[in-house]
Amino acid sequence: MAAAAVGGRGERLSSSSPTAAAPQVDAGKYVRYTPEQVEALERVYTECPKPSSLRRQQLIRECPILSNIEPKQIKVWFQNRRCREKQRKEASRLQTVNRKLNAMNKLLMEENDRLQKQVSRLVYENGYMRTQLHNPSAATTDTSCESVVTSGQHHQQQNPAVLHPQRDANNPAGLLAIAEETLAEFMSKATGTAVEWVQMVGMKPGPDSIGIIAVSHNCSGVAARACGLVSLEPTKVAEILKDRPSWYRDCRCVDIIHVIPTGNGGTIELIYMQTYAPTTLAAPRDFWTLRYTSGLEDGSLVICERSLTQSTGGPSGPNTPNFIRAEVLPSGYLIRPCEGGGSMIYIVDHVDLDAWSVPEVLRPLYESPKILAQKMTIAALRHIRQIAHESSGEIPYGAGRQPAVFRTFSQRLSRGFNDAVSGFPDDGWSLLSSDGSEDITISVNSSPNKLVGSHVSPNPLFSTVGGGILCAKASMLLQNVPPALLVRFLREHRSEWADPGVDAYSAASLRASPYAVPGLRTSGFMGSQVILPLAHTLEHEEFLEVIRLEGHGFSHDEVLLSRDMYLLQGVLQLEDELLKKGGLCSGVDENATSASAQLVFAPIDESFADDAPLLPSGFRVIPLDTKMDGPSATRTLDLASALEVGPGGASRASVEASGTCNRSVLTIAFQFSYENHLRESVAAMARSYVRAVMASVQRVAVAIAPSRLGPQIGMKHPPASPEALTLASWIGRSYRAHTGADIRWSDTEDADSPLALLWKHSDAILCCSLKPAPMFTFANNAGLDILETTLVNLQDISLEMILDDEGRKALCSEFPKIMQQGFTYLPGGVCKSSMGRQASYEQAVAWKVLSDDDAPHCLAFMLVNWTFM
Repeated sequence: MAAAAVGGRGERLSSSSPTAAAPQVDAGKYVRYTPEQVEALERVYTECPKPSSLRRQQLIRECPILSNIEPKQIKVWFQNRRCREKQRKEASRLQTVNRKLNAMNKLLMEENDRLQKQVSRLVYENGYMRTQLHNPSAATTDTSCESVVTSGQHHQQQNPAVLHPQRDANNPAGLLAIAEETLAEFMSKATGTAVEWVQMVGMKPGPDSIGIIAVSHNCSGVAARACGLVSLEPTKVAEILKDRPSWYRDCRCVDIIHVIPTGNGGTIELIYMQTYAPTTLAAPRDFWTLRYTSGLEDGSLVICERSLTQSTGGPSGPNTPNFIRAEVLPSGYLIRPCEGGGSMIYIVDHVDLDAWSVPEVLRPLYESPKILAQKMTIAALRHIRQIAHESSGEIPYGAGRQPAVFRTFSQRLSRGFNDAVSGFPDDGWSLLSSDGSEDITISVNSSPNKLVGSHVSPNPLFSTVGGGILCAKASMLLQNVPPALLVRFLREHRSEWADPGVDAYSAASLRASPYAVPGLRTSGFMGSQVILPLAHTLEHEEFLEVIRLEGHGFSHDEVLLSRDMYLLQGVLQLEDELLKKGGLCSGVDENATSASAQLVFAPIDESFADDAPLLPSGFRVIPLDTKMDGPSATRTLDLASALEVGPGGASRASVEASGTCNRSVLTIAFQFSYENHLRESVAAMARSYVRAVMASVQRVAVAIAPSRLGPQIGMKHPPASPEALTLASWIGRSYRAHTGADIRWSDTEDADSPLALLWKHSDAILCCSLKPAPMFTFANNAGLDILETTLVNLQDISLEMILDDEGRKALCSEFPKIMQQGFTYLPGGVCKSSMGRQASYEQAVAWKVLSDDDAPHCLAFMLVNWTFM
C-alpha cells in the first residue's frame, strides 16, 4: 500500500497537483488524518481514483469519521494521492529501465570480450596461414598449429570423434561424464569462440529489444545463438524452456524416458523427441538425447543437451519407423539471475538434420541456420518474453478469456495443421488409393477422437454417425513471391480462392446432421467476410482472429443454410530481418521477402467453447534460401550469365549467386469430416477442391509477384559470357540444319541476340549431355519453370528422372534416329518436375546439337505447349 495509508498522515491544503488548480483556501493549513480516515479514503481511491464533487459529498455523508473534514480538503487528498501514485509508478519504471540497461550493458561487455577473443584467434590464424604460404616447407614439418589451420573450424569439429564405450542408464557415472562433456562444449559455444557466430542484420540492442541473435558460419551442422533479458526468475525460465512443445511448433512430442539425479543437485534426463516435417515432401525427424540440468557456482542455471550416438556412448534410444534420426550437437540454455530480478538468457541450438536425405531442392530448409534461428532460438526467447508480459498483467483480456486460453487455441491450430501435413500412422492416418495422379495426397483417419485428444469435446458427427477425418494435401514451388505477401492476400481476399460451398460443408460438419457433399461451384453463399481480431503476441509475429463469413443463399436450399459461418484463424510470420526501428517487425509485412508465413483456420460454431474440436486447414509458405557452396555452383551459371535484366544489368544468374531467395515451398492441407458411406464422395470433392485452390494460388502468385527482376528479361547490353552465346548459336543453327526451318520466335521478336531469343521462348528448351546417364546442362526460363529448379541445381537432374515410362520408351525407340538423322518428333506426354509435380506437353522435338566442327555436343529437347497438370 502507498505511504498515504500510514496513520496520522498530514496533508497540506493546496492545489499544487497535476490536476486542475482550485482556490487555495486556508493556504498553509495542515490537516492530520487518523488511520481510520486514511483507510476509508483508500477504499474509495481503490474504486475510483478521481471521484466527482457529488461522490466526495456522498463519501462525507456515508462515513461519519470524515464529517469533520471539508470537501475541499478531501479533494486535495485525492489530488495528492494520485500524484504520489504517479510518482511511484514512474520511479518503479525508471528503476526497471535502469536494471535492464545495467544488465544489457553487462551482456554487451561479455559479448565484446567474446568478439575480441574471436578476433585474436582469427588474427593468429591469419598470421599462421601467411607463414605457411611464404614457407611451404613448414607445412610439412610443423603440425603444432594444426588446430588453427582451417579458418572457422573449431578443433573439436576437426578432430575425429573419439569412440567411448557403451554407457547405459544403469551406469550413472558414465552418463554424468557425458553430461559434463556436454556442459563444457555448450559453454564454449554460449560464451566462448567454439563457433564462429555472425550476427543477424537489423539488431539494435536496447532495454526493450529481443536480444542479440547470431547464426553459425562454416561449422558442422547448423547453429543459432541468442542472448537476451527477461523479467522472470531463472527457475521459471528453466521450466518454460523444458516444456518444448509449448513454444517449438515443430515439436510433436517429448518423452522423458529416464531421470537420474546427480550428486551435485542436478538431473540427467534421457529424452526421445519427435518433430514434424515442414512439407509433405520430406520425412519427419526424431532425436535421442541426454539433457543435463545443473547449477553453477555463480548462481546460474544450465540446461544442456546432446544426442547419444555411437561416438558419444550411452544407451540406444527408441527406433520409430518413418522417422529420420537427426542429431543434436551440444546445445542448451544458460540462465543467469540479474540484480533486482529477472534473468539473462543464453540460448544455443546446434543440430545436424541430415539434409542429404531430402530432395535436393528442399535441402536449404535443413541447411539454413537462419531458419533454425527463426523456428527454435528466437521462438524460445519470444515465448519467454510473452509469458513474462502476460504475468505482468499488462495484457487486457479479450472476449472474456485469459491470454493463456488464446495461446492454447493458437497451439492447437498449429498442431492440428502439422498433424494433417505429416499424417502419422500412430495417430490413425492411412493413405487412400490414388486416382492415378500424384500431385494430391489423400489420407483418412478413422480414429478422429484419438487425434483431437481427450481434452476437447468430441465432434457431434463422430459421436452420432460413423465417420472420420479426410485430409487432402500437396506441396508446390512458387517463384518471386514473398511468403508474407501471399499469406496476406489469401487472408484478406478469401473469395479469390475459397469455394463457399466447401466452407458451408465444413461449417455444417460441426452439427450432428451435415448436409450433402457439395460440388464445386462459384455461386451461392457469396457473402462478405468480416475479420474480428482476438489476440496477438507481444512482437506481433502471430495473431488470432475470428472470421465471420456472411451467408447469402440464392436457391431455396441455400437460403435454409445461409446463416453466417465462423472460422478461428491463426496467422504466423517468422521474420528474417529481425528488428526494425529497435523492435521486431509487426504484423504481416509484405516487405519481409524472406519471412516464413502460415495461415491456418478451422470452422467453429457461435458458442466458441474453450474445448471445441478444431479441424485445421491452411497454407504454409517457406522460402528456399539459395546456398552457393562448392565448385558445382558455377558450372551452369556461365550459360546464363549474359542474361542481363533491365537498365541495371542485374542478371538472373547473379541474383541466384548472391544468395537471394526467389523461390518458396507452399504446403497446402485441407481437412474434412465424413460419414463412412460418403467417404469416396468426400475424397473426390477434396481432391478437386485442393487442385482448384492450387490453381487459384498460382494465379494469385503471378498477379502479386513484385517485379524485382524487371518487367522483361531482355538483352540490353552485349553478352558477358561467350560460352552462353556460343551454345545458343549452336542450338539454333543445329535445329535449322536438321529440320530445314528456324525455331519459331514469334513471341520474342524484340530480342536482339540468339541467347535472349532462346531464354525468352515460351516452350521449354532443355539441353542434356550425351552420356550413358544424360544430365541436364542448360535450360531456358520456361525449362527451369517446368523442372521447378534453378540454373545452379539443374545439373543434378537427369533426363531419366523427369520422363515417365511412356516417355522413356518413346525416346529409346527414337534415339538411333536422332543420332543418324539429327532430329525427331516425339508424341505428347507427361514429365515430372524436381518437386514431383506432373506437367503435360503436346509434342516434343529432340535434336542433336553440333559444335562448330560438326561434332556432337549435346542433345536438345523442346517441350511444346506445356502446362502443369
